[in-house]
Amino acid sequence: MKSILRIALAAALAAPALGLADTWNVDASHSSVGFSVRHLVIADVKGDFPKFTAKATIDEKDLARSAVEATIDAASVSTRDEKRDGHLKSPDFFDVARCPTLTFKSTKVEPGAEGKLKIAGDLTMRCVTKPVVLDGELTKEIKDASGNTRRGFSATAQVNRKEFGVSWSKSVDVGAVVGDTVKIEIQAELVKEQPKK
Repeated sequence: MKSILRIALAAALAAPALGLADTWNVDASHSSVGFSVRHLVIADVKGDFPKFTAKATIDEKDLARSAVEATIDAASVSTRDEKRDGHLKSPDFFDVARCPTLTFKSTKVEPGAEGKLKIAGDLTMRCVTKPVVLDGELTKEIKDASGNTRRGFSATAQVNRKEFGVSWSKSVDVGAVVGDTVKIEIQAELVKEQPKK
């Protein structure tokens, strides 16, 4: 009987700690997922994915217990050039018919000073999953005009596209037409999910 009481007491004490993580949803209309890659060795060409969803659970008491997941519609890729976008959707690059989404799921969050974070996770692109580390920053909470609680999140990372099977390449006299390193930049506005009544 005493053992049962001890277990019940431990569960009761642990319950508040489990409830410390809040759920935050991305406001896509005030957020962006962008990338850039070197073209002809001389300039970065930028693009983005306008269609995506993301959700984070943030534990204010222990940010290391936080997590984030995101899903990107690969077919939404936009570089402001219709012909190039069509090529990016083809099997040479994202192969959207076979792999319609890119996903990221965190596996570890390391908090730093002044809102800085290192977020390790699994990035899936072109149906290939590899570990990636995001260098991120989380802002403080604010209230918007409608009373919603918001905060900002930004992050950067670099990946080698060939590690994900995006290996299309041509060379000219000066070097590769498309560089191997892809720079990722995320700017997100998060809205705290209200408790269900």
